[in-house]
Amino acid sequence: MAQGSSPGSSLTNRQYRLAARPVGLPKPSDWNFTTETVPEPADGQILVKVLQLSLDPAMRGWMNEGRSYIPPVGIGEVMRAGGVGKVVVSKNPKFAAGDHVGGGFGIQEYCLVDARDLPKVGLAKIDLRLGTLPQWLNALGMPGMTAYFGLLEVGQPKAGDTVVVSGAAGAVGQTVGQVARLKGCRAVGIAGGKAKCDFVVNELKFDACIDYKGGSVRDGLKEHCPKGIDVYFDNVGGEILDAVLTRINRGARIVICGAISQYNNTTPVKGPANYLSLLVNRARMQGMVVFDYADRYGVAIKDIAQWMQEGKFVSREDVVAGIENFPATLNKLFSGENFGKLVLKVADQ
Repeated sequence: MAQGSSPGSSLTNRQYRLAARPVGLPKPSDWNFTTETVPEPADGQILVKVLQLSLDPAMRGWMNEGRSYIPPVGIGEVMRAGGVGKVVVSKNPKFAAGDHVGGGFGIQEYCLVDARDLPKVGLAKIDLRLGTLPQWLNALGMPGMTAYFGLLEVGQPKAGDTVVVSGAAGAVGQTVGQVARLKGCRAVGIAGGKAKCDFVVNELKFDACIDYKGGSVRDGLKEHCPKGIDVYFDNVGGEILDAVLTRINRGARIVICGAISQYNNTTPVKGPANYLSLLVNRARMQGMVVFDYADRYGVAIKDIAQWMQEGKFVSREDVVAGIENFPATLNKLFSGENFGKLVLKVADQ
């Protein structure tokens, strides 16, 4: 039995579709802003009104052709993105009108989900008692899951270890450092600008933060990691990764989560020059993709929600309103303009 009022053909859906494979930083001409009528949901389908969307550095990789951990977005397809929304009409017994849900909705105002696509979209109910909509895109969403499993499963920190994280004021970095501290580690962040570094130390309670825009990262690591580095969680790659490799301890673990400094390169990606440090120190460098841990997200959500409720954990979001602002807002990620998890607000409740 359908739940929720039928939208008929009165609803229109504005969408951003990939028009061309970007070279370097995405340009306005790489996108098509289209409008279509929302179809009537059929049996088994769920119509979701998209409320907020997660803008993540990984999206830049999804636009490129070539082999990766996930197929690229096709030319003409709605741009892939995770989001949170509200069920408007349900003709599926698993969901009811009014349910708040998360999933891979794409950059659009409405998403019609077929029963057979439920696993692909990852449609799941979210509990707003545990966190706000933006928090479900941040600490309780993909960035939080990435940080939690990347640090604990791949980084394997032990109490007393020194954990360094780049992009410390960003979505993944802010969770990595806070979880490290909660596990008894020394947390040292790397971020761009005094305001971000002050936030990392004063609000996120990292032990220290190095301003890569304000001085030498190598000097900062020498000062703030006097006992060397046991775990490095890398979100940026490039020269910062090279600097960290000069300070790692024997048996260090390096988690390769992202390399935002390299994503818009028009020349080949620069590999680490100091990689022989891995050999000398018997260290390990390992990549991680959050989707590998999908069956265990509930464990991380439970822990992080509890830390938030106990006042031990901060979740900061940078919310920009208006789907029409998507192209310019996405590019904030690559200039470092965003302060916290970047969220695009599409609609009110």
